[in-house]
Amino acid sequence: MIAAQPHSSSTPRVAAFDRWIRTRFVDLNTQLEDLYATRENRSQVDGVGDDLKATLHDEGRDLIIPLIEEGNTDEGFDRAFELLGNVGYYMAACRRHEITEPSRERTSPLVEASTLALHLGASLGTAPRFVTSHMETYNRAVNGVYRTFTHAPAEKLFLDHNTRGAFAYMRAADALGRIHPMGVSHPATLDLLVNARDALRDAYEMNVVLEQTLDVDDFFFRVRPYYKPYRVGSQEYRGANAGDFAAFNQIDMLLGLCSATDPSYSQVVVEKFPYLTPDEQRRLHESFRHPNVLDALLAQSDHADENWFRTHATAFLEVCDAHGRAAEHHHERLVVGFIQRPAGKIPAEHLDGLTASGPPLDVLLRALRGLVDRRLARARDDIPTRHDDIATLRGLIS
Repeated sequence: MIAAQPHSSSTPRVAAFDRWIRTRFVDLNTQLEDLYATRENRSQVDGVGDDLKATLHDEGRDLIIPLIEEGNTDEGFDRAFELLGNVGYYMAACRRHEITEPSRERTSPLVEASTLALHLGASLGTAPRFVTSHMETYNRAVNGVYRTFTHAPAEKLFLDHNTRGAFAYMRAADALGRIHPMGVSHPATLDLLVNARDALRDAYEMNVVLEQTLDVDDFFFRVRPYYKPYRVGSQEYRGANAGDFAAFNQIDMLLGLCSATDPSYSQVVVEKFPYLTPDEQRRLHESFRHPNVLDALLAQSDHADENWFRTHATAFLEVCDAHGRAAEHHHERLVVGFIQRPAGKIPAEHLDGLTASGPPLDVLLRALRGLVDRRLARARDDIPTRHDDIATLRGLIS
């Protein structure tokens, strides 16, 4: 049992809900997961543990009703965003246990939770549901323990490494974002490129460790189902996605591997905005306006014999290689290994709503493959990539 310490500006009602999310809520989810694990078909959760589900629903609702009466939108971003996360955890758990299921509903039966989530989302400028930041970069730890849905070691392992990986990508994006004001030939640009390369290598290593230590079945059946889409009010919102940080797209566009003028790519980016925190939204907006390093280097190709050009171009290509390597590994070893393959072993009727992003798995995999190939600058005749430009740059320094 965690003796949860309230946020410095929390009211007693907010603190009580937070304490429940960190303790009793986790216990109830874990008990339900243990019941599901005994079934031959672990995807079939309807009609299992109904008493526990009713307890989870009712206890959460009873704690949320006073929060609607209190109102919690004027005590600073951190407190309101944490509260939105707690409401979202509750709603996501109800979705996981099929207390609510968007395909059979026009509006969410979690009326009180929807009311509070919509109120908070509108005041914060974010989607009114729990998002990736609630699990990672805005997941306040109490006595060394942050919020989780269950006590499963697989969930903690997944979040530990995803959080560290997200911060590694943020370090890379920050370094690349500082290049433009100084120019690609500035001596300090080399340091920034090296910093970005090393951060992306760190991200890759985090994913390698995750692949080697995370149990596939525990992730697929105990962790993944909490990230499904669910309704808030009448609207269905897609689930939490590991890519819901600005850094991934900042790196794509600042390197020049992806372009905001590519409709299929920019569509993905635009759809992501509501699922980002306001500061992440700002960073992503700025990336649309900044020139990219690849174009800047190619524009100075008449200096290809200069030492600075050869050194900086080499470092730039190392950054691109690190970015592509991490993207390829994530897709082939994590997405395919931990989602696609186990999905092939479950009954077809349980494939609906499998992905956090909403579309069927095969559609999602095709879209992700295209994104990986952009980041690898692979030659494709159906989507734009920078394959030829990267080859030109390599040729200039070979």
